[in-house]
Amino acid sequence: MKNSKNLALYILGVVAVLALPIFLQSQGNAWVRIADIALLYVMLSLGLNIVVGYAGLLDLGYVAFFAIGAYLFALMGSSHLSDTFPWFKAMFPNGLHTSLLIVIPLALVVAGMLGVLLGAPTLKLRGDYLAIVTLGFGEIIRVFLNNLDQPINITNGPKGITAIDSVKFWGLDLGKTWKFDGFSISSVTLYYYLFLALVVATIIISHRLQMSRIGRAWMAIREDEIAAKAMGINTRNMKLLAFGMGASFGGVSGAMFAAFQGFVSPESFSLMESVMIVAMVVLGGIGHLPGVILGAVLLAALPEVLRYVAGPLQAMTDGRLDASILRQLFIALAMIIIMLVRPRGLWPSPEHGKTLQRKGAAAPGAPVAPGSLQTHAPGIETPADELPGAASRPMSINP
Repeated sequence: MKNSKNLALYILGVVAVLALPIFLQSQGNAWVRIADIALLYVMLSLGLNIVVGYAGLLDLGYVAFFAIGAYLFALMGSSHLSDTFPWFKAMFPNGLHTSLLIVIPLALVVAGMLGVLLGAPTLKLRGDYLAIVTLGFGEIIRVFLNNLDQPINITNGPKGITAIDSVKFWGLDLGKTWKFDGFSISSVTLYYYLFLALVVATIIISHRLQMSRIGRAWMAIREDEIAAKAMGINTRNMKLLAFGMGASFGGVSGAMFAAFQGFVSPESFSLMESVMIVAMVVLGGIGHLPGVILGAVLLAALPEVLRYVAGPLQAMTDGRLDASILRQLFIALAMIIIMLVRPRGLWPSPEHGKTLQRKGAAAPGAPVAPGSLQTHAPGIETPADELPGAASRPMSINP
């Protein structure tokens, strides 16, 4: 009966997710666009969850891999290189305009290699020191993107790269509206299903990693790196693998962001973006896939939804209060309230903080019969200083 109920809820959830853009499209493409951006942030949060949630490595420069993937697709999906370099124009007069089937694996590999390069110098760093170094790495990437317009114009500097191709594969163009017998599907709805497929693939990979030996090694490093190393885990390789795997998802998400927006600039990859991605992982439930997804959806959609709240409040005060400042205030208050009410996140892992109890132990608060085995500490079959068959005596370090 329970399995049938779970299956029914699962099917209902799948149908709701698939039908969501069709319903939102009737309310306007702006709402579908919000759902698309939320899916991109879900992919980013799942990638960062590998680094922060599984391996316990605080990464505040994760947005750098998002930027690398975006600029990679921008350079390969526009005429910027042909317009800038004559020798490149001689080879590719109209630019590369690379297919999605090539860009996704390439973005995954390039971002993953950069993740390993970032992780290599930080292997001996922990906690706040690691956070500061990764934060600096993210800012270095943003500054480079902002200044690589001279003496050689690679990124076009603060002006960004425009006229980026939409996603095209197998003759399909997601940048155009599809029409079938009078029924039309907008471009943002088509992107929704593409992003949803990538998110599902990311969830499956993350879950398999979590349940594998690699995932257990990451969690052992997160709990106690010294103990993990003493047990034979190669902490160096495991950390590098975590950085590389997490960065690869960020690169793919960045490539999809560039195709969806059609424009990229360094302003889209500021420090605040990294902070928001970390907040999605922490507020949702660090290390727990459903919690991370929930946190990403809420924090990605909340700023857009609050536009409909901040606007009327600004009108009520005759414009004395700025709508953008009100939105930031409401977001900050929501985050503070969540941390006060749910300090472990909105949907934390059920295994986090679980108390070990031996089989057959009484429920918490239930009376315990004198002389029963439950008089021992939870999770301990027999105290180490108790002789077999001898009378039980209190366990204490005091004489």
